[in-house]
Amino acid sequence: MNIYIEITIAFLLAMTVSYLLVFPVIKLARKWKMMDQPEARKIHEVTTPRMGGLAIFGGVVVGMLVIQPAIQYMTAISIGAFVIVLTGLLDDRFQIRPIAKLAGQVLAASILIFSGLQIDILTIPFIGMIPLSDPVSIVLSYFWIIGITNAINLIDGLDGLATGVTTISLISIAIMALAIEPQVAIVYLCIVLIGSNLGFLVHNFYPAKIYMGDSGSLFLGYSMAVISMVGLFKNVTLFSFVIPIIVLAIPLFDTLFSIIRRFLNKQKIMMPDNKHIHYQILAAGFSHRTTVLIIYGFSALFGFLAILFSLTSFSVSLGITFVMLFLLHLFAEMTGVVQKGKRPVLHTIRRIYRGNVKKTKKGD
Repeated sequence: MNIYIEITIAFLLAMTVSYLLVFPVIKLARKWKMMDQPEARKIHEVTTPRMGGLAIFGGVVVGMLVIQPAIQYMTAISIGAFVIVLTGLLDDRFQIRPIAKLAGQVLAASILIFSGLQIDILTIPFIGMIPLSDPVSIVLSYFWIIGITNAINLIDGLDGLATGVTTISLISIAIMALAIEPQVAIVYLCIVLIGSNLGFLVHNFYPAKIYMGDSGSLFLGYSMAVISMVGLFKNVTLFSFVIPIIVLAIPLFDTLFSIIRRFLNKQKIMMPDNKHIHYQILAAGFSHRTTVLIIYGFSALFGFLAILFSLTSFSVSLGITFVMLFLLHLFAEMTGVVQKGKRPVLHTIRRIYRGNVKKTKKGD
């Protein structure tokens, strides 16, 4: 069968199954009392079913059963996915302690790592390829899998946000998997996840009828970590350490800046707050839907920059690096990390914008 026909079938199947599964999942969530209650730190004002991750997971399972991509670590990936979804479901139902949730993530990561799926070589700009010893490889792999899993979990704060951000990142990875060093199996993984995400997003975009819960956000984070390890660290020969970070810049740096901010403010690192990027954009006066679309735009921009970074010459890549550093500085200002919450660049942009508006009005 033609690869494009297979991709289309997998995409449509995953999307349809995910979309349809939401209806029984909503009923189950109400029956099992797995509901997200409004509270001071949360944006929503209506009690909403969670554990929508089951619908996403179901769509992915059906899509994968149909296409069965030839990936060496598929058994380990599947078992790890089951462990991570189960961990998320337990948290959705019982609000388990952070240490118990971390234990589930460590178990899922261990299954992957000791099956042989590790980050064993890094290609770093200006330095070159660096083979990693087994201990370093194992430690780095644990940090990457658990870090990405939690980064997606933390960004899941607005309707449709985590679903859309991961979808945009997956599209970027799929393009690179086809354009740079063709990896059909990686494309299949991305397409199935994209389809399942979009089927769920119909119900999850603002105003959401269901939330993915930790069963969904942990599964998506785990999936992003796995795909980046199999598809980017293993197959993109140029800047292979930088590419995954660019693709996942929004959740990664939101998490990193949150840790730095809490450290500077002498707060507990694991203590949740309302200083994440989405809360800051909301606080600036944008609507819920507009805030999500703004972050989608940032994610798409970083995904586009990652693709350019992997395809262009060194000099162009250097220019892209400066653009990304500027964007990350803006991002840091938005999340309150820079100069104790001061925002010099944002204020400058705002003054320039207001000045142009005044000139336009005078011209009229």
